[in-house]
Amino acid sequence: MTRGITAVKATIVAIIMAGALAFAGATAAQASVLYPPVDACGVADVTVSAGDTISFSCQSGTFAANEAVTITVTGENGADATFAFVRMAISTGSATYTSSATGTLPAVSITLPADAKGIYNIAAVSSGSAGGIASVTIVAADGLPTTGGDSGQLLGIWIGGGALVLAGVVVLVAVLVRRRNDARDL
Repeated sequence: MTRGITAVKATIVAIIMAGALAFAGATAAQASVLYPPVDACGVADVTVSAGDTISFSCQSGTFAANEAVTITVTGENGADATFAFVRMAISTGSATYTSSATGTLPAVSITLPADAKGIYNIAAVSSGSAGGIASVTIVAADGLPTTGGDSGQLLGIWIGGGALVLAGVVVLVAVLVRRRNDARDL
């Protein structure tokens, strides 16, 4: 009899726990991080050359009125980016601006490093708003995107790969010579 009561109690406790977990999961989902609206922020030109100045801005309502907004540039030598012609001494490549009364982030001029390569991501975030992001791709003089690697950096990889192939050939020749000598001895 006590076994039946214990099983019923265990079932009731399991149902209560499952309900509590379901409620807690729904509460956690409601308290999730804000997601930036699509195309809330952008740049005037998505393909630029190294050292160019880009114009980054965010639409009305992206931020609360008069809110502190931090803009961060991420990319190769991103810390060397300057904001509105002021060199930033911090390694993250960021600066703080204030949004307008309508939540707009007016155009901010960002000068990319002279040795910029690849893709640069620009994010605008604040403590109370989702913010937004944009990207620019650095193109070479021929109009093709730069990848960040150059032939000088690849030279070491080619030399190392060639050395490995040569070592493999030497081992293969040594094995073949030994097998031939072993076959003659028989």
